[in-house]
Amino acid sequence: MPERVQKILSQWGIASRRQAEQMILDGRVTLNGAIAELGQKADPIHDRVEVDGNLIQTVDRPQLIYLLLNKPAGIISTCDDPHDRRTVLELLPKFLRQGQGIHPIGRLDVESTGAILLTNDGELTHYLTHPRHHIPKTYEVWVDGEVSRSVLQHWREGVTLDDRKTLPASVDILRRTPLSTLLRVILREGRNRQIRRVAEQLGHPVIQLHRSAIGEIRLDPPGRPALLPGQHRPLEDFEIRVLQQGINPSLEKMPAQTKEQRR
Repeated sequence: MPERVQKILSQWGIASRRQAEQMILDGRVTLNGAIAELGQKADPIHDRVEVDGNLIQTVDRPQLIYLLLNKPAGIISTCDDPHDRRTVLELLPKFLRQGQGIHPIGRLDVESTGAILLTNDGELTHYLTHPRHHIPKTYEVWVDGEVSRSVLQHWREGVTLDDRKTLPASVDILRRTPLSTLLRVILREGRNRQIRRVAEQLGHPVIQLHRSAIGEIRLDPPGRPALLPGQHRPLEDFEIRVLQQGINPSLEKMPAQTKEQRR
């Protein structure tokens, strides 16, 4: 069945959808010997799709992998880094890093810690990172000073960043000390360094920022040991279905698959 070339590349774990689009724009992808164009369709069974001269074949499609990682501070949320800093992929075992097309879904800045998803499912990456999809993300944030009710309300209602107001957020106090406040912040958008910028603007710079959950996917799920910094685990079947519901709503009604069935 014909699909857009960028979708084929993302489904095959070659790159995320956006990365695949850039590869096409850069002229790195050919279709039946000619440079592919953005939006062009192909059938991977009958057409010859090449990336940097390497033929993409149906047998090359890797098993879909879905992981949750607890990112430590100082780690970059990308596949590679021009400054040779350590990346999230380097926290995975070698057999997952090589030839699987695994990449992070979204980012956490280098100073922040906590939950980040990794997959080679380009279609899911495209869906979850699109601005119109608001997956709630939960953060535990230590900020400087004692946060007043008026500041909390301002944050909840939205703060203007780059001439555009942030979406309403859930912001609650978990703990206070004489010099700082621990907040639980739940966002449904992910602008660049959003929590840090809002907190700075409101007069309470971030001391420490940790993401504890992405939607219903938690670092400390009930009945299971919490992931320690640097550790990862495969997603449970129900967690994968929750993420995929926006792509295929019928999944919500499907019974859970065993790991053997997914393979």
